[in-house]
Amino acid sequence: MKVKEWLPVWLENYVKPTAKEKTYVRYCEVVKHHLIPRIGESEMSEVTPLTLQQMVTELSAHGNLRTSGGLSANTVNAIVTVIQAALQVAYRLGYLLEYTADKVKRPKAAEKQIECFTVEEQKKIEAAALADRRPKMFGIVLCLYTGLRIGELLALEWSDVDLSKGEISVNKSCHDSKKDGKYCRLAEAPKTPSSRRIVPIPKQLLPLLREQKKKSSSAFVVGEDKVQTVRSYQYSFSLLLRRIGVPHRGFHSLRHTFATRALECGMDVKTLSEILGHKNPTVTLNRYVHSLMPHKHEMMNRLGKLL
Repeated sequence: MKVKEWLPVWLENYVKPTAKEKTYVRYCEVVKHHLIPRIGESEMSEVTPLTLQQMVTELSAHGNLRTSGGLSANTVNAIVTVIQAALQVAYRLGYLLEYTADKVKRPKAAEKQIECFTVEEQKKIEAAALADRRPKMFGIVLCLYTGLRIGELLALEWSDVDLSKGEISVNKSCHDSKKDGKYCRLAEAPKTPSSRRIVPIPKQLLPLLREQKKKSSSAFVVGEDKVQTVRSYQYSFSLLLRRIGVPHRGFHSLRHTFATRALECGMDVKTLSEILGHKNPTVTLNRYVHSLMPHKHEMMNRLGKLL
């Protein structure tokens, strides 16, 4: 059986029934744009570790469909993950005599640089967002003080907000998908169990949230007449930064800013890890070690007692 014949069968019967729609769509795009054009005509038995290694090399050098430049190590690794999973199922079903795709040497991904806003930049963002008074702009302030991810923010409903207890229940997230050629917003359960969590609301935000709820006619906290897709919300944030003269950083930098300020104010790593929905405190420590440098020995000792 050729690779191009097996991959659609695998997607339809082994990925679609069990994976989240976002994952299924992403795998379909990888198969369509990267795997079938490169190894689709090969018999599965002909796909050797060398074949896959040559594909990795080519993707790293010329895999970008828009620029013809190289793809990032993370993207190449994601493509490798897809073909490995497909061939592993083929091996278990007897379409392959042996599974050798695990012998591929993956490109080493560089550690992502954590970007956050300075205190002065944060003050400018807050002031501009609150002056705007639109619900979607208030969402920016909410992220700065809770560390919510953009998908969690846009999926947040008023029923998830307990103003008497001062808590937010994070129990779903949303992402963009395409339907009839247009972007739409789809909500799903959090990707990991640790992402389902209770986030405390800072006291200074409670009056603002009550005001927002009083004038809201939507079930969503960031709710307006037009449904906010992730892409459009990111664009609105970029426009805000441009308007107030703050250098562009991605929306996720709001989450990094919350984490950095929390550590600077003395919040312990375990508590921050739970608020952010990380798997364990080690993830938090590794990601935000730059914020802890003045106190690194003290924090490492604390972490050792927690683990």
